[in-house]
Amino acid sequence: MVTILWDNDGVLVDTEGLYFRATQEVLRTVGVPLTADQFKEISLRRGESCLGLAAGRGIEIEQLRAERDRRYAELLGSQAWAIDGADEVLRTLHGQVRMGVVTSARRVHFETAHAKTGLLRYLDFVLTREDYHHTKPHPEPYLTAMARHDLRPEDCIVVEDSVRGLVAATAAGLPCLIVLSDWSRDADFSGAAKVLASIGDVPGAVLKRRSAC
Repeated sequence: MVTILWDNDGVLVDTEGLYFRATQEVLRTVGVPLTADQFKEISLRRGESCLGLAAGRGIEIEQLRAERDRRYAELLGSQAWAIDGADEVLRTLHGQVRMGVVTSARRVHFETAHAKTGLLRYLDFVLTREDYHHTKPHPEPYLTAMARHDLRPEDCIVVEDSVRGLVAATAAGLPCLIVLSDWSRDADFSGAAKVLASIGDVPGAVLKRRSAC
């Protein structure tokens, strides 16, 4: 059976903008500006922390991180953030393929983001930041998912929205579908198996792959 390994932020829940906002607000308190382009490059492409922009200024980065995480959790809990069409897509695929989430988000943030989405009922498993030492773009998250759930690379397909996610998936030897978002439309996804306009295009791409196997 084909297994879809879903990224979470930007694919199932519309939270990239919230993370940017929380990080930007915290950096602003110590006089460090953060633009959307910087966020895309540092966080979404390289998979690094934008809080590093405050390094060397005598600022306690861990304190900034704690405040950023607090603010991010506050924003996440303010309403439901499911991507438009995500419920319909997961409901369509449920029972036809196996599905899990492989995210670099901390479990508390993942659970807060999904407290009101109703999407978790469709998933077979979830891996979060606490399940591995290295986050994307390192391949460890996807390698861990395959090892823990006895998955063969040829049976898996990843759905991502960022360069760091694509790099992690391909480094793990997995084909990757990219779902474009407002945060990723200008990125280079030349290594993707296919680039999709929206999450609504995922079932067609996955089921076509399944029938070809």
